[in-house]
Amino acid sequence: MLALKMTIPAVCLLLLAARPLPAQQVIPGTATLVRKDDLALEMVEGIHRYLDRETAQAAEKRSPYWHRDYSTIEAYARSVEPNRSHLRQMIGAVDPRPVVSSLDLDATTTTPALIAEASGYRVYAVRWPALDGVRAEGLLLEPSAPPVARVVALPDADWTPEMLAGLAPGLPPAAQFARRLAENGCLVVIPALINRKDTWSGIPGIRMTNQPHREFLYRMSFQVGRHIIGYEVQKTLALVDWFARGNAKHRAPVVVAGYGEGGLVAFYSAALDTRVDAALVSGYFQPREHLWNEPVYRDVWGLTREFGDADVASLIAPRRLVIEASPHPRVDGPPPPSPDRRGATPNGRLATPPFAAVEAEAGRARRHFAALGRADSLRLETASQPGSDAALRALLGKGALRAPGSPPTGRRAAYDPQPRQKRQFDALVAFTQRAVERSPSLRAAFQPSQAARDRVWSEMIGRLPNPSLPVNARTRLVYDEPKFRGYEVMLDVWPDVFAYGILLVPKNLQPGERRPVVVCQHGLEGRAQDAADPKIDSPYYHRFAVQLAEQGFVTYSPQNPYIGQDRFRLIQRKAHPLKLSLFSFILGQHQRTLEWLSSLPFIDPKRIGFYGLSYGGKTAMRVPPLLTGYALSICSADFNEWVWKTTSVTSPYSYMLTQEYDMLEWNLANTVNYSELASLMAPRPFMVERGHDDGVAPDEWVAYEFAKVRRFYDKAGLGGKARIEFFNGPHTIHGVGTFEFLKKHLDWTGR
Repeated sequence: MLALKMTIPAVCLLLLAARPLPAQQVIPGTATLVRKDDLALEMVEGIHRYLDRETAQAAEKRSPYWHRDYSTIEAYARSVEPNRSHLRQMIGAVDPRPVVSSLDLDATTTTPALIAEASGYRVYAVRWPALDGVRAEGLLLEPSAPPVARVVALPDADWTPEMLAGLAPGLPPAAQFARRLAENGCLVVIPALINRKDTWSGIPGIRMTNQPHREFLYRMSFQVGRHIIGYEVQKTLALVDWFARGNAKHRAPVVVAGYGEGGLVAFYSAALDTRVDAALVSGYFQPREHLWNEPVYRDVWGLTREFGDADVASLIAPRRLVIEASPHPRVDGPPPPSPDRRGATPNGRLATPPFAAVEAEAGRARRHFAALGRADSLRLETASQPGSDAALRALLGKGALRAPGSPPTGRRAAYDPQPRQKRQFDALVAFTQRAVERSPSLRAAFQPSQAARDRVWSEMIGRLPNPSLPVNARTRLVYDEPKFRGYEVMLDVWPDVFAYGILLVPKNLQPGERRPVVVCQHGLEGRAQDAADPKIDSPYYHRFAVQLAEQGFVTYSPQNPYIGQDRFRLIQRKAHPLKLSLFSFILGQHQRTLEWLSSLPFIDPKRIGFYGLSYGGKTAMRVPPLLTGYALSICSADFNEWVWKTTSVTSPYSYMLTQEYDMLEWNLANTVNYSELASLMAPRPFMVERGHDDGVAPDEWVAYEFAKVRRFYDKAGLGGKARIEFFNGPHTIHGVGTFEFLKKHLDWTGR
């Protein structure tokens, strides 16, 4: 009867209270997200714009890395020595060289070492030790009189020593500068460089690739802090060692001269070794800020952050440097792919730069020579082909050269340079693989600490400043399901760089309650919706962010920028010369994401876990270990013996065979493997989810590497915090043991 006395307005209020409140269109405290473009692809483009801007500003930002003292030549040499050391490290020219007391004549019972003669000199096939187990090979042009100079003449990668000496067709006589130097009384050695063909790039019987030989070697050596450039510089400097011994008896200037790839090697050799008195760099010198456009085997970690070509030239000052602006080798890309050969880095071209650009860079270099009172020591010559008379006169400091003579008369029958090229290639593969084998002993000293995190972040991944823009959070409602609501979220990080994802918020949150969060990370070419859209049931993700939200977790599914096919991989190309990588940006996005999530009143900032699949598993190994705001990390469908994965020349699982050049991380093998990265999670929990049929790696690799993680956690008294779950299945979220792990370690019983 009492109810009959209620007024009509009161009844309406009761009816309204019984109905669910209308969904909030934005998360309180945020602006409305109104953008309609594809935010995943726009994220990639924004990072490109950031890198383009940083690349354009690289030259003007180098000054903090240099402290040149021009007061005396001796003071200058001391002041640039740290930069010389940095360059040596960057190109991996760090291994001790064997003593070169003499060159070995390359002869057999049927083939003499003396292969040709000409007026005033003889030509020998020679070898010399360059690195442990690596014997360089080439030609020695020995004058009949004491030499007026001792020269290393370096051909382009696709030229043979015989071509540069006039013993094989392919070059006009005027471009055979090694022969011209010998005709003018120089002792000349011409090393064989690794060429750009793809003949042996791959694993016979498993898969071959169209990677140039230089790229194949670059990939594996990058992981152990070495480089094809450094290897060939070492071969050159081994000859400088030999020249120095000869100069103890008869003093003659030590000279390096090169064209194209040989010009690069000559340039860096002279910059690293002050025993080199003069250098000729032909078909190479130019502004270097757009290194990312060149073939990937020229990619040097951090180079353009500290060095342009003018800066490398400043390491040669005040010694003689001749820059020859001749047409550069033309390279339009790697060998074309075919049904049985693929996997090369698709971008990378070589072309002749405008002369004005070369002249401007040479002008910047000349300022350093002039400041030392040696402006005339730098010469810029133009030529229609390498090794012009003007350049050679400037190199030797001679007023005139002898008239060209006749080519040397060859003594051996038709010579096939391919076996020599194969020996050189195999020797460097073997040397690099021995470095891989030694890497566990170098990692043995690794101790997890904040200093170790900082070292990994700065030296292997590349560290950007902390996010610089205000958060400026924008959100919009996209899902309204029985148990949760979903919001798209956009957060600013740096100019042109933003973070984006989908936040799922359970509806049964109580006033004042703070819930745990699981950050659910997609894999390669994935989208946040793959994990968080209730209507998408991917065979890889199984809506795992949705499942967890339905069990009461707040979930956040970030969009990571590994999407857009090779467009995202080009981020690596642009980033590496600046000492950055794709994960430099991902880490900044997650810094901002953690900051914003922690600010939400319904989230417990101490209970934010990370769970990633595939490339998201790579993220699980590189983000939570470095960002201590994550309470735990789960790596699904990625964890394995990562050094083997990126360097193996025997396994079908190797990234050496595929297009994923974005997996390269400078000196990773000597810094951390996955077990060391996992140890950086401690004392926080860490878990691996692994399907027996996952093609990323075999179970044995995964178990081997995780055994080291388990041992570390056990010995630290943290045994219950490290777990692995194997299951019958493929490359996918399993969501059984991992869900239990999340509930246990994020202290959530469900509601």
